[in-house]
Amino acid sequence: MFLLGLGMLGGGAYLLLNQVMVHSGYWGFWGDNTFGLTLLPLLFGIGCLFYSARSIVGWALTGLGAVFIFVGIIANLEIHFRPTTLWNTLVILTLLVGGLGLVFRSLRPMRRR
Repeated sequence: MFLLGLGMLGGGAYLLLNQVMVHSGYWGFWGDNTFGLTLLPLLFGIGCLFYSARSIVGWALTGLGAVFIFVGIIANLEIHFRPTTLWNTLVILTLLVGGLGLVFRSLRPMRRR
């Protein structure tokens, strides 16, 4: 029962994720075209590291700049569900929920008669 549920859950998750389209949006923390400003801490940090590899400020600026850029990229993604038929959506969701139910059911302790 566990393997059947896991297969259904995996198939439903695959079909659901196959229907999702991801697009990048515009970078706009403080307005349009501000990506260059987010590069400044990273570039200053790299400059400090070239001057002295043991610079705590250089490592902090480089790390924070890289994290800031990564978060900015993730924050500007747009996720859309691709148009599909109602039947396909119901099959996908039934596989997901049914598989999850079977997995949880198989993890319950069995009663002995």
